[in-house]
Amino acid sequence: MEYEAIAYDKRDGTAVITLSREDKLNAINVRMRDEIVDALRDCAADGEVRALIITGGPKVFSVGADLRDPPVPTALWDKLSPRRTYSYYHLIEDLGKPVIAAIAGHCLGGGLELACTCDIRIAAESAKLGDAHSKVGVIGGGGSTQRLPRLVGIAKAKELIFSGESVSAAEAERIGLVNRVVSDERLADEAFELARLYGERPPIVLKLVKAAINDGMQMEMAQALDYEAKCAALVGLTEDYREGVAAFLEKRKPVFTGR
Repeated sequence: MEYEAIAYDKRDGTAVITLSREDKLNAINVRMRDEIVDALRDCAADGEVRALIITGGPKVFSVGADLRDPPVPTALWDKLSPRRTYSYYHLIEDLGKPVIAAIAGHCLGGGLELACTCDIRIAAESAKLGDAHSKVGVIGGGGSTQRLPRLVGIAKAKELIFSGESVSAAEAERIGLVNRVVSDERLADEAFELARLYGERPPIVLKLVKAAINDGMQMEMAQALDYEAKCAALVGLTEDYREGVAAFLEKRKPVFTGR
């Protein structure tokens, strides 16, 4: 696919999706949604990619859906099948690699929903994050009523969703909405440094850890612990496991291959 609404590139084991409708404040339209899906599928299939960064660049992350060309379903069946409509959100969660959101400027509505699907959120000091759906008389259909409470708690999520108001990067860090806040100048470098760090870890371990956390949060504790144990047992069958143990005993840095 030829990309128009995003930029997609890969270097040093890290893939980067950059939302590229700056004149529209990176509002998400049908074209952007389809391009994100295409890039995510490529990222998932590329064994050389160890981590993914999603960003809107240095000025704005995304103000949410483009109300002139919204990526929403038209048929009743699609309205009742959100995984079809918002497949890019689920593809991010299901991607077996760490996904880092690098957020500068406004991150609102569907933009916040997009950021909330990522594993790690780094915010620039300029970032303003909020669920603005109520301001335009809609409910966020991309997971805001479900993912946001799991990140910040039910009461705080209701406060943000009811009001539609945004919070500063510092407040977002305080309530657990973002992992860390850095200067605007450091945002891109911080995201790449984190991606490189994750790239040094065994990819099978990170894939199974992500699955154990995401899926386990939907289970009862006993079931989740059993699932974790199965994931741990699978890791024990890998070459990376043997390499990690050998490197530890030999007091050297391990080299993980994803096998």
